[in-house]
Amino acid sequence: MHSENNSEKEEIRELKRVLKSTDSKRMHIRYNVILLHLRNYTNKNIARIMDLDSHTIARYINNYKRLGVDGLIMGKSTGCPRLLTQEQEKSLYDVIVTKTPDQVGFGKRKNWNANIARQWVSDQFKINYSKRGMLDVLHRLGLSYTHPTYTLEKADPEKQELFKEEFERLKKTDV
Repeated sequence: MHSENNSEKEEIRELKRVLKSTDSKRMHIRYNVILLHLRNYTNKNIARIMDLDSHTIARYINNYKRLGVDGLIMGKSTGCPRLLTQEQEKSLYDVIVTKTPDQVGFGKRKNWNANIARQWVSDQFKINYSKRGMLDVLHRLGLSYTHPTYTLEKADPEKQELFKEEFERLKKTDV
């Protein structure tokens, strides 16, 4: 190992400072990769020590060389690509908000849930989701689970309307 010049010493001090100031495990890894690089470890050795791919090591080092410590800051993870196209997501949304499951072939089911939506997507688009994955899709579409409310078919509409009016009047008065 060769002796460090003043510039390298300053870089190492800066990296140690930011290393102490973060709680992020991922940022600790990035900072340590650069510390090892500045101490003249080869990318191959850094990859072995840090248990990372050598391409990842090279990317961190290149970002650091280009932008300094700021080049190591993580952007928002994009996650894995969506399985459904926008058109397919719109179809799923439309069917959930306009039809009950029994209207699209799910027996006597009146309420949608993630499992029924998963089955509908599988039948329509041949795409399989986990329950959690479908819940994420439904959430992204602005749909959320609520307990269904029922109305009695034989109820008197006039009495229902009178009740609604009386209820609204009572809500507005201080009782």
